[in-house]
Parts: sequence; structure tokens; C-alpha cells
Amino acid sequence: MNTPTNNTEPLQIDIDQIIKSKNPGLYKMLPGFIIRYIKKILHQDDNNYYLRKYRDKKGKDFSEAILNDWNIKTKAEGEENIPDEGRFVFAANHPLGGIESLAFMKVVQEHYPNIKFPVNDILLNLEPFDEIFLPINKHGSQSKLAAQKIDEAYASGAQICFFPAGLVSRKIKGKVIDLEWKKSFISKAIQHKRDIIPVHISGRNSNFFYRLGNFRKFIGIKANIEMFYLANELYKHKNTTLTIRFGKPISHTMLTKEKNHKEWAQYVKNKCYDLAD
Repeated sequence: MNTPTNNTEPLQIDIDQIIKSKNPGLYKMLPGFIIRYIKKILHQDDNNYYLRKYRDKKGKDFSEAILNDWNIKTKAEGEENIPDEGRFVFAANHPLGGIESLAFMKVVQEHYPNIKFPVNDILLNLEPFDEIFLPINKHGSQSKLAAQKIDEAYASGAQICFFPAGLVSRKIKGKVIDLEWKKSFISKAIQHKRDIIPVHISGRNSNFFYRLGNFRKFIGIKANIEMFYLANELYKHKNTTLTIRFGKPISHTMLTKEKNHKEWAQYVKNKCYDLAD
């Protein structure tokens, strides 16, 4: 990504620069039409347009601007299950891989403006959320600092929004569902005495996305090449309605040794999907 030239110029996505910085040799080998295809499928120009258009908006204001611009309605249910006070982990399924994050944050921030959201590294470059997003997959010397920031967030008064699966939902045996929920949010909830609120978000991606993922696994490719198309999936959700359902809080005192942390993560995942239609 390009660095802003002044305080009003938003950060812009630059696919050429990203590939050059990651793998200069690969960039030299790639034909121009491949670079153009990558830019198109990742919607470089579209994304940069919205980053410029809403350059003055941050956090909830940016989320609302994009959702309104795209005519995406958010229908929240079970908000009576969100207490007026307390520190919580809002643990949700991850059906779409992008736009549901904005709706999720928007609804939670209507109750608690101060939130933190651990995300993958690539999303850390989104300036509108630089005060909300935290890194979860840093490597090497940066991993210690990233872990420290996560601990500080859990220890703070901020609410934590989290996708425990870490990856977008897949279609398994005909059903769109998250992969395994990682146990880290259970460990942190216990350590920092936070209750967990299960959240279910409606929605699904295109059949192309799921078929590509299943085909990739069938032929033995380990790399999640379908993730390359998530930005393209994002733009298919215009003029839709996302339903976000909040379950009753699960007390951290309930998370006893009768189950290990991995089993408790599965328990909360089941509670999440119990909220679905």
C-alpha cells in the first residue's frame, strides 16, 4: 500500500507495490495481463474509491457509510441479551469474509463504542479501523508485540469482537458453516474474566467460491486459493440484509475443567449456530 502524502490523503491499495515488496522476482516474471487480472479480482480501483470517498470517517461512521452506500440492511435480534455493563467477548461465525465485519462492529458499537477486533495482518492497513483492529498472526520478532497488544486489549475496558474460526465459512456436506473455532478466545476469556456472548451472522458466498474450495481440496492443493476471490465476493453482497443474532452471555465462571478449552470453543460455536433459523 502507498503511504499518504499528507494528512488528508487516504492510504491507497497498490497491488504492484504489494507484490514487489513481497516477492520482487515473482513480480518481474508475471505478465501484465496477470497483474491486471489480480487488480480486477481484488477490486483495487473500487476499494481505493471508497477509501477516498470516506477518508474522513473512522470506525462505526465508516461502517455505516459503506453499508448505506451499498444498500446493505442490518437486522439485529437479541440485543436485549447484551448487558448494559460488563466486559465481553462477542464471538461470531464468519460467513462472508468481509462485509459482515462492518455490520458486526456497527451493531456492537451502538451499545459499546470502545471495541477491539483481532484480525489478519492484511486488514491492519485499513486506516478507518486503525484504532480498532489488532494483529493476530504476526511472525518472528513481531509476534511478541502482537501478543502483548492482544493481552492489553483483553485486560482493558474495551469490548472484544472476534471470529474464532479465523477463516471464512466453507460449505461442508451441503451446509455453510465455520471450520474449527480456535480455543484462544476461551483461554483469554477465563484469564481476563470476560463473559462470552455468542453471535450468529446470516449470509453465504457464491457457489463458485465453495466449489473452488472443495475442488482445491479434492486435487490436494493445501493453499486456500479460494481466499483470493473474497474481495470479489464482497461486492456481490450489495442490496442485501444481514441478520445478526445475539445469544445470552456465557459466564467465564462456567468454563470449568470439566471440558478443555478446545471443547469449550466447540460448545460456544454450537451456541452460535443454535441462534440461526
